[in-house]
Amino acid sequence: GVSWKRRAKNESNIYNEKFMKNLVIAAAMTCMVCACGQKPAEPENPFFSEFQSPYGAPDFDRIQLADYEPAFLKGIEQQNQEIKAIVENPEAPTFENTIVALDNSGEILNRVSGVFFALTSADTNDELMALEAKIAPMLSEHSDNIYLNEALYQRVAKVCEQEKFGAIQLTTEQHYLLEKYRKAFERSGAALDKEKQARLREINKQLSTLTIEFGNHVLADNNDYLLVVDKKEDLAGLPDAVIAGAAQEAKAHGKDGKWVFTLQESSRTPLLQYAQNRELRKNIYQAYTSLGNRGNANDNKEVLKKVLALRLEKAQLMGFNNFAEYQLADNMAKNPKNALDLLYGLWEYSIKNAKAEAAELQKIMDREGKGEKLEAWDWWYYAEKLRQEKYDLNEDAIKPYFSQEDVHNGLCTVVNKLYGITLTPCDSISVYNKDVKTYIVKDADDSLLGVFYSDYMPRASKRSGAWMSNFREQQEGVRPLIYNVASFTKPAGDLPSLLTIDEARTMYHEFGHALHGLLTQCKYKGVSGTSVAQDFVELPSQIMEHWAVSPEVLKMYAKHYQTREAIPDSLIAKIENQALFNQGFMTTELLAAAILDMEMHCLTTMEGFDVLQFEKQLMDKLGLIPQVAPRYRSTYFNHIMGGYAAGYYSYIWAERLDTDAFEAFKEHGLFDQATATSFRKNILEKGGSDDPMKLYVTFRGAEPSLDALLKTRGLK
Repeated sequence: GVSWKRRAKNESNIYNEKFMKNLVIAAAMTCMVCACGQKPAEPENPFFSEFQSPYGAPDFDRIQLADYEPAFLKGIEQQNQEIKAIVENPEAPTFENTIVALDNSGEILNRVSGVFFALTSADTNDELMALEAKIAPMLSEHSDNIYLNEALYQRVAKVCEQEKFGAIQLTTEQHYLLEKYRKAFERSGAALDKEKQARLREINKQLSTLTIEFGNHVLADNNDYLLVVDKKEDLAGLPDAVIAGAAQEAKAHGKDGKWVFTLQESSRTPLLQYAQNRELRKNIYQAYTSLGNRGNANDNKEVLKKVLALRLEKAQLMGFNNFAEYQLADNMAKNPKNALDLLYGLWEYSIKNAKAEAAELQKIMDREGKGEKLEAWDWWYYAEKLRQEKYDLNEDAIKPYFSQEDVHNGLCTVVNKLYGITLTPCDSISVYNKDVKTYIVKDADDSLLGVFYSDYMPRASKRSGAWMSNFREQQEGVRPLIYNVASFTKPAGDLPSLLTIDEARTMYHEFGHALHGLLTQCKYKGVSGTSVAQDFVELPSQIMEHWAVSPEVLKMYAKHYQTREAIPDSLIAKIENQALFNQGFMTTELLAAAILDMEMHCLTTMEGFDVLQFEKQLMDKLGLIPQVAPRYRSTYFNHIMGGYAAGYYSYIWAERLDTDAFEAFKEHGLFDQATATSFRKNILEKGGSDDPMKLYVTFRGAEPSLDALLKTRGLK
């Protein structure tokens, strides 16, 4: 996810993620939290002025825990002064003195938010979490103070009138920036009466802390679980690399001579895939699917119920029937019906495929003669056997060709061949954790595009998933500072980090978001980079995944980490042949989660609502088979606490765009310069400075057809 599989924004204004962070408001990242009583600011607080470091990057060597709270307070004070100056300007409102002034306000707040919320997602601790809980309601209130400021709203409205009646001529980008602010004010309740506004403020404040609480519960439940294996024979079936990784994990937890598995995807999935011991598989699967639902201090059922009730109340205050209507009004889908039509339309194909796959897996189990019935914790294990049987492909035979370093080098080669850009490692930029690497990104003419940070190692202080965000956004004269975060397979002993194909795709996916942030060429930060409609933002990321696994590209980067031999054609052919393998399962779990999210937010009353009962009844109605769970169940669905509330459908919505767009590259050549240049100029450089479908059609020559998506997912 910008995903974002991935980023969440503060709920005080559930509008365009990045746009809100510009205004500070909010911070674009993954679930928010906050920290601790501190002494008055020292004069040299690093956030008070631009970082005096290479490329203006955050100076992590100087930043202390005690700096955050004073910087937030100072940032709020600074932006309040800037807003006051806009409102009290005796001159008539203009685009420059109102809209641009607003877009450029909140410099300190942007600076501290960018760093703080990056850390609360990627490298958090108890102090940061406590501070996040304290700061979230402050930011919520600050956001409301801006967007419910009547005099400020009137000035924005006057500029809108000037444009409407032809008194001023704006460029397309200026028009979209103006529209974005108009909508932000209206969607924040600027037109409501004072009584409703007061209630809205209270709702926003509560949501800002509840959404953080939800994410913290998931992280705590995640970290509370360790599967400790004492006997070597219980590891039967697991590849050596996985066993070595589990031994290393045990050592890290002070359990030498044992093996430890965690709920991190890079630890959990191989166990489900290879462990012959069915009880171990069941144990870890049930632990994962019960996150936030264990009846302990981290239980999320009541938290989610409160969040849904408050969102519904907010939407109805704003004149919508339900929260999904409110959320989608400004997306490409326009309304929940259009999104659900796509989801339900694909569902009937995908569930049929999933049932057929389940029957195939059951046949393998029957042949084993144990009289066992296929359960959810058996799926990965028997799917892996089926892959070997059908395609003579063992995922473990592929991994030696996908060292993290080679996959990253391949990515650099791909973007160089497509767009002429280069990534050069740079040691002079300070980082927040030793795992983080930094690169200077330059264009073909050697001009600076920005700085890129990669943070790919799993750790207990990092939320699960993968995402992209920034420390600084692009605007005229300012290049961005972009980061990607993920949790890939760790190195173990003499083994480097060897990735699965899924992990390789994730690296490419997140870098697609990074390209959207790095290549943007907008004048105003309010519309730059990933500040686009939520169901458009996954196009640049998802299209990159196609290069990750195309034979032409695999030949360039997939080399055996020991022998350095290129991946053999026979293995590439097997990878290609199994492209549709298990797609019924993968599409069904994705659609189930997207439908769960959308239907939850389509509720028009919360009367008698029970989280687990709602989920069960909906899945039964869909005809979901018990061997498949939604990709995220309600109590650990972090996406919907952040930027993807009533928005998880965006992944499949954007897939219609990315599969269709990639057809253009397949027609003209994967590295065809004309096609790449058109994609760069019309999509990647434009941010949210124009209508997304118009941008797409300019690139492609027509609106996207569903055919390519159906083919890619094996639904046709």
